[in-house]
Amino acid sequence: MNTTPTTRLRLVTGGLFLLGSLVFAAAATALSVMFNWPDVLREPADVVLPAFAAGGPALVWTWFAAAWTYGLLTIPILLLPAVLGLRGNPVMKVATYAGAASVLLSLIGFLRWVFVVPALAGSYVTGDGQTRAAVAAAWTAQHQFGGALLGEHLGQLLVIAWSAAVSIMILRSGILPRWLGVAGLTVSTVYLLNQGDILATAVPGFPVWDLAGFIGSTGWGLWIAALGISILARPSLSASPAPGTATAPSITATPSRPSTTGIGN
Repeated sequence: MNTTPTTRLRLVTGGLFLLGSLVFAAAATALSVMFNWPDVLREPADVVLPAFAAGGPALVWTWFAAAWTYGLLTIPILLLPAVLGLRGNPVMKVATYAGAASVLLSLIGFLRWVFVVPALAGSYVTGDGQTRAAVAAAWTAQHQFGGALLGEHLGQLLVIAWSAAVSIMILRSGILPRWLGVAGLTVSTVYLLNQGDILATAVPGFPVWDLAGFIGSTGWGLWIAALGISILARPSLSASPAPGTATAPSITATPSRPSTTGIGN
């Protein structure tokens, strides 16, 4: 069956949102089983590094898979404005930049487990007491910078901003089911509360809600899958705004029944 470029773009975007959420969830589950991720992120070097070394090459490749399955989301994030007919909308444009930047920062957080941590773990498990103390200090420095600061703090804040902006555009335009916009704002708010756990690594005693990370990241991943399914389920999405009206696009959407279906750094 022949398809138009617009239809192909919709299928690619929706399919990649759905595929990205599913394959990352699989990689994250493997990390949880093999390495007690993400709880292990808050453990000290004398726990993390021996456990990482014991995981061997399989664990390194699992981190590699987690990084690039999450990185896959860059493509549909960049394509989404065109699919929704909001390419000229300034809010959507800024949100898209934020979403793409968030994936890049999260990639840095994930890929340090492939390119930085293996050498540290090897030196730690084979070194003497003085070497271990030095490696532990190096571990903490890279973990706080590449992990807590870039991957978790900035990466999560930007992706939350992206999902919140997309949800608001959905609610204002009606181009996708309203429940998707409400759900996006809800999971974004819960995910934002996970910042307490991240800030507590630098500010001891900062209030922490232990379940915010699990509920927020899992809910966000499910929302990404639902976004993909909703895009795939709509036979027509694009309704390009007239020139000069990008901030208040006129959207015509056909009625549809909601479709139903974790992700985190």
